Amino acid sequence: MDEMQKDGSELELEDILKEFGAPEQSEKDADDDILLWDEEPEQERALNQPVTQDTVRLDDITRVIRQQPKASDETIRFTPVSEVEEEEPPYIILPPEPKTEPYSEEWEPEYEQPISDYVPLEPIQFKPRSRMLELKKKLVEGPEKLYYELLEKGFGKLRMAIIANGIVAILSAAATGCYAMGLIPEDRMRFLVFGQFLALLLSALFGSYQLIEGVGDLIKRRFSPNTLLLFSFIACIADGVLCLNQVRMPCCAPFSLNVTMSLWSAYQRRNTDLGQMDTLRKAARLDSIVLHEDYYQGMPGFLRGEGQVEDFMESYREPSVPEKTLNSYALVALFVSVLIGVVAAVRTDMVSGLQFFGAALLVAMPATAYITISRPMALLERRLHRLGTVLCGWRGVTGLNAKAVFPLSDTDLVPGTAAKLNGLKFYGSRNPDQVVAYSTAVIVADGGVIAPLFSQLLESRNGYHYEVETLRAYPNGGIGGVVNGEAVLVGSLTFMRDMGVEMPEGVKVKQAIYVAVDGVLNGVFAIAYSKLRSTSAGLSTLCSYRKLYPLLTAVDFILTDEFIRKKFGANTKRILFPERKVRKELGAVVPDVENLGLALTTREGLAGAAYAVTGARALRTATVLGVTVHMIAGILGLLSMLVLTLVDAGYLLTPGNLLLFELIWMIPGLLITEWTRSI
Repeated sequence: MDEMQKDGSELELEDILKEFGAPEQSEKDADDDILLWDEEPEQERALNQPVTQDTVRLDDITRVIRQQPKASDETIRFTPVSEVEEEEPPYIILPPEPKTEPYSEEWEPEYEQPISDYVPLEPIQFKPRSRMLELKKKLVEGPEKLYYELLEKGFGKLRMAIIANGIVAILSAAATGCYAMGLIPEDRMRFLVFGQFLALLLSALFGSYQLIEGVGDLIKRRFSPNTLLLFSFIACIADGVLCLNQVRMPCCAPFSLNVTMSLWSAYQRRNTDLGQMDTLRKAARLDSIVLHEDYYQGMPGFLRGEGQVEDFMESYREPSVPEKTLNSYALVALFVSVLIGVVAAVRTDMVSGLQFFGAALLVAMPATAYITISRPMALLERRLHRLGTVLCGWRGVTGLNAKAVFPLSDTDLVPGTAAKLNGLKFYGSRNPDQVVAYSTAVIVADGGVIAPLFSQLLESRNGYHYEVETLRAYPNGGIGGVVNGEAVLVGSLTFMRDMGVEMPEGVKVKQAIYVAVDGVLNGVFAIAYSKLRSTSAGLSTLCSYRKLYPLLTAVDFILTDEFIRKKFGANTKRILFPERKVRKELGAVVPDVENLGLALTTREGLAGAAYAVTGARALRTATVLGVTVHMIAGILGLLSMLVLTLVDAGYLLTPGNLLLFELIWMIPGLLITEWTRSI
């Protein structure tokens, strides 16, 4: 190892061989090893033979390496850089410039055949698989589970109870009417009273579900109209027993009518819940409508974002403000009725007191008061179910009633499949392919719903793609830009005339895109915009409500005031048209993820979101107005009972007068519940 540590020298191969125990080679042997290059060395033959030893020796390999011919210094020559010939750069073959055909007076431009309908691909939404799995899991655990629970309960028994109770109410009302007109003979009076008392028991039997629910509300320390109905049944039964002894008509008809309306309310609530759960369980996507504060000129806006199942599940069972108000009124009406009965008992006798108490309970809650909350919601849900939309409880209803703007994007008004190219015609001496290329460049740079049509047209003609300089949008339905050093204008017929472009005679296609290059008309592209009923209906309903302002955020140049008014028949005076720059800024606003959803939509399109907003406004109006009217009717009824008690006019408390009071207030009650049908 001492020889291997020589200073300033490299290790020789012989030294390494000595270290591994190889025998030293003499100079003579070394000279003998130098062979001619064309002769086969023995060492090479030795290397080709199989090795039988455990350890491979390196002396044979060393001899082979030393026998390699060394290049002489004379053969090594470096070529100077200056003498190296530079390679010629590759030639870039440019496409030939489009040839322009000379103008000929004999050439007559004709409409070309329209291309095949272009159906643009639907954009891939960024919804990861994990998000979809999570959404489906929540839908299965929540809406789908409740849907099958409600479906298991069914509607058969409830329908039979409503029909049977309705028949009892009609028969009782007919008997009461006959008695009021004096058509019942004296000898049939006891039979009639017994029949009315039996009808009262049958009505209670058919409506036992509602009476049991009233008992449950009492156990839960709540008070509801069904609880008031329970007290009415107790008072009517007690008065009916006295009527059998006194041969006096009991108040069966008003009570049966109230029980029928209460059962109808339960049917509508169950039907509404089932429809909402069915809408959500079938959802393949879930979007929400949220209220974004200070969206446009200080007003909030209804934006659409990603929906959450919890926004609906945590709010749909919460009692609404009108429902709480009606429950509180029912409790107050009970105490007032007790007070009226006590006053009547003190002034006359216990029988009169019981009679006035039962009559006061019946008039305190008119029959249609039981459906004043459930029926408007049931009518609205029926329409929203067809559109794939649900409201997130009363919180969503109140939130959607705010004074706000409703943004309208390009796809809201003209979806991708609503625009089709019908035909095209060229004017002047310019090459048609160049006209298509110029118009496509400007339209694609501007964006919008017709950009895919022109892109597909350009590809079908193997056209050139140009860049656009100084793109500009005009307020009267057109755009312009510089393409290949030439000024290109694209827009409607009105826009071309306003810009001073000379139009040939006979050019009057309204739904078309006109293209002018350097102030000369060169092409007309006929576009057919199919009128979607859902879009037209959604836009019309948005324009028909006060404190709701549709706001155009679409940037497509064809969506002008005139186009929207003529195409959709909407009142554009209600629509806000901000500047194009403002539209782009408003269209880029994303709702905050912390904002709670006011409504959920499961389908694309304008109709679902529009009817959610307008339907919530109609529902709030119908519910609040209905509760107010029925509370006024009940208060008037209680005041009438109190006056009759004070003047000792108990003879006016006949079943016919009470039934007439109920029927009179049913007219405005039913009309108010129809409010949501007209959205």
